[in-house]
Amino acid sequence: MRAQSATILGCAGPHLGAEEAAVFAEIQPVGFILFARNVATPAQLTRLCADLRAAIGRDAPIFVDQEGGRVQRLRAPHWREWMAPLDQVAGAGTGAARAMYLRSFLIAREHLACGIDGNCAPLADIARADTHPFLRNRLYGESLETVVEIARAVADGLRDGGAFSVLKHIPGHGLGTLDSHHDLPRVTASRAALEALDFAAFRALRDLKWGMTAHLVYEAIDPDLPATLSPAMIQVIRQEIGFQGVLMTDDLSMNALPGPVAERAARARAAGCDIALHCNGDLDEMRAVVHAAGRLDEAGAARVAAAMVRPAPAPLDIATAEAEFDAL
Repeated sequence: MRAQSATILGCAGPHLGAEEAAVFAEIQPVGFILFARNVATPAQLTRLCADLRAAIGRDAPIFVDQEGGRVQRLRAPHWREWMAPLDQVAGAGTGAARAMYLRSFLIAREHLACGIDGNCAPLADIARADTHPFLRNRLYGESLETVVEIARAVADGLRDGGAFSVLKHIPGHGLGTLDSHHDLPRVTASRAALEALDFAAFRALRDLKWGMTAHLVYEAIDPDLPATLSPAMIQVIRQEIGFQGVLMTDDLSMNALPGPVAERAARARAAGCDIALHCNGDLDEMRAVVHAAGRLDEAGAARVAAAMVRPAPAPLDIATAEAEFDAL
């Protein structure tokens, strides 16, 4: 079998076109990621997931961002609406970890029913008073202990619901005061401060099998390059934080990254990212990214193989989980 492309890719709309299917068959990406433009009804979404896997001839992972609040791609009336995580944690009080576990379990079960088997969560970024609003209420708390406890509960809930989790944004986006979709945030905290809080949160979750980088500059370690493109920062992620799972970039189309998108893919791979994440579904841009990203190397392929051991759903009944969640 030919080596897989070191990419996870989006598609253009709610149905897979013939040209897209042919391109994916040739590219052989590791997996796919879906957005609101790809989601209409449960029947449509189930068909799309099946068509994506059929195009490449294997049971590839299909991811989505379903955090709650502003960031959820599956929405009413066909799927549940979820509070922003920070609000959910505050509202549940001492039951927050259990509430976030249960809602993650329910999200996983909703997704699996349509063919999606990965959620880009938990977030282990630590919120600050000046964390940019694009991110702040997506987070779980302002203390290391709270963030680690809730992030672990989210990961466990997704696992027990039968879905993959993706830890983000390694090594920490909480000090970012700009929206990395549009601008490049710069973090001026000392290395000691980063290691004590932001990096420590991810170190506590380093056993998770999928992870996503942050598009931030950490001046104490690499004053020039965002973590996604920085060999020094990827070394911190691998060695100091100890994350040994599959490391994907955040979306390469985000404007925090310099240069053309294909160049971003090449630089991310050269820095040590296993997978280039390209989300917008533009076929011409996608081809350029795929060419630049190359194929999975031996180490990356081994990490993907280990991460693809699918979690077995726990015997928790959906109605029981809903009732307990509502009570919390």
